[in-house]
Amino acid sequence: MTTYGYARVSTETVRKTRPDGSVERVIKRQDPKMQEDALLAAGCLPENIFTDKGISGAKARRPQLDALLSKLVKGDVLVVWKLDRWGRSLLHLANALEDLRKRGVAFRSLTENIDTNSPCGYMLFGILATVAGFERSLISERTKSGMAAARAAGSRQGNNPKATPEGIAKAKQMRSENVPMSEIARQLGVTRATVYRWINP
Repeated sequence: MTTYGYARVSTETVRKTRPDGSVERVIKRQDPKMQEDALLAAGCLPENIFTDKGISGAKARRPQLDALLSKLVKGDVLVVWKLDRWGRSLLHLANALEDLRKRGVAFRSLTENIDTNSPCGYMLFGILATVAGFERSLISERTKSGMAAARAAGSRQGNNPKATPEGIAKAKQMRSENVPMSEIARQLGVTRATVYRWINP
């Protein structure tokens, strides 16, 4: 049995206003040391910790995570500092946990105190799977309502229509429901830059 750790840090964009009033965007990379220290304290050896740097959790493919998953065998344990370091969404997290379960790999999240080797941890996995199914239904409903709103606002997929009060209101509503910017743009038939302008005028 081997205990593996996974850490992930992304980049963040900080907006700074220059003296002339123009805006400068500065990209800052987060530091993974806190996560790696926690994984070491949880029993992971340094050579068994895989860290993705400068990668968003929304990315489907992550080099270090892919390398780690290829090493896991039955009886191993995968440890993360926090659930959002591993899962892109609740749906992704539930699917990934199910894949680990089928492979006989245990999962631990230190911050949430989750351990699928324990009865409580396994029960939580079942809850996550149930909620993930509910999220699938919500995504489907959001997609349908978004397309209907786009048609009502006079937009068509693939075009970049003029902003309308209805379209702007729909974009803000979807964002308040944590719909990703790229999905809002797709549903309303505009670019992500347009959505940003609508939401942050």
